[in-house]
Amino acid sequence: MTFWDHLDELRSSLIRMVIAVVVCAIAAFCFKEELFRIILAPQEGDFVTYRLLEHISHSLFSASIPTDAVSVQLINTGLAQQFLLHVKASLCAGVVLTLPYLIYLLFHFVSPALYSHERRYAVRLIVAGYVMFMLGVLLSYFLIFPLIFRFLGSYQVSEAVANTVTLESYMDSLMSITLSMGILSEIPVICWILGRMGLINARMMSHYRRHVIVVLLIVAAIITPTSDVFTLSLVALPMWLLYEISILIVGKRP
Repeated sequence: MTFWDHLDELRSSLIRMVIAVVVCAIAAFCFKEELFRIILAPQEGDFVTYRLLEHISHSLFSASIPTDAVSVQLINTGLAQQFLLHVKASLCAGVVLTLPYLIYLLFHFVSPALYSHERRYAVRLIVAGYVMFMLGVLLSYFLIFPLIFRFLGSYQVSEAVANTVTLESYMDSLMSITLSMGILSEIPVICWILGRMGLINARMMSHYRRHVIVVLLIVAAIITPTSDVFTLSLVALPMWLLYEISILIVGKRP
């Protein structure tokens, strides 16, 4: 293929990507109730994470956590804000739903330039990266964000001051934390690549562990909505565990 043929192939792949995202986004837009039932679930007191915490506290300490107190009133302050947030949420849902297809199209475009053994490594790398990204997203949605929301949403300096959170603030925090955790969950994959390239090894990673922890704390402080110790720890702890797993992965590479 000539250079222009490659450009035509790339353009065709990009067009198919855009069409797939738009179609899924329109479908998500039409299913508004179902979409926002998922998005607003951590705001409800009977969310699965809160019920699990209540069950654990009752089993270990014979005392239940009042989950109904978790619910925080969400408000809207802009005339067109709810519609714009609906469109934004639909686009995000469209990207998430079509992500495997988007990855396939990218790999289909790049794979002809790879040797057979490089293609095998690329497939493993892509699958591992996608799995880790989705695990990070699920971890954020079911654990990290609900606990952050539970702490910050129910925290009061006085009973005279009620908590009301804007819908925009809620969704921005949910999307930013979830996306950040999905990206940061790629730490083992990135470390594996760098290890295969000979740029890092397990001994080096262990030696600079303290420096990395400081960097992870800085990153956690940047991506979290507040700088309190509780929120910072919830985000930084999974990142540190991923780094420790990365040391084991790099140390066991052939």
